[in-house]
Amino acid sequence: MIRRLIPVVTGALALMGCSGMTIEKFAGRTPELKIEEYFAGRTRAWGIFEDRFANLRREFTVDIEGTWDGRELVLDERFDYADGEKDRRVWRLTRDAAGGWEGRTEDAIGPAAGRAAGNAFNFRYDINLKMGDGRMKVHFDDWMYLQPDGVLINRAYVTKWGFDVGSVTLTFRREP
Repeated sequence: MIRRLIPVVTGALALMGCSGMTIEKFAGRTPELKIEEYFAGRTRAWGIFEDRFANLRREFTVDIEGTWDGRELVLDERFDYADGEKDRRVWRLTRDAAGGWEGRTEDAIGPAAGRAAGNAFNFRYDINLKMGDGRMKVHFDDWMYLQPDGVLINRAYVTKWGFDVGSVTLTFRREP
């Protein structure tokens, strides 16, 4: 019985790793997203978290103060959840040798890797996400898309051991 399950499980895991979306598919799309320009200054976001069954679990806003010194982009994020919880995360992003981005924050496990092309930015990282009174290590596959009116749409796919945990949807707007 177990020998029969091994090929099925292996095949399912292989298919989960096959994604047709690559950052290169966005090359040439406009408006061009330059995260160091978009996030410099004040930005506000509205977001939701849906579990893997599409049940709405959390609603929140994020106020972001971004600074770009020509070398490092610092994003000071302040979360305000609908249930009254508040949280803060500070990301520090720098260009890597390949022209992408490397990001670090206190609860990330290792560096995050980011790449941009056209109007899109993809950011992937492992993080110890706060869940109730504890923390859970999860993987984020974050996709941002800049729209012609300056609105930035973010869709993040959250997984653990390759299995869907849920997704985060955010809409960003630059503040004056």
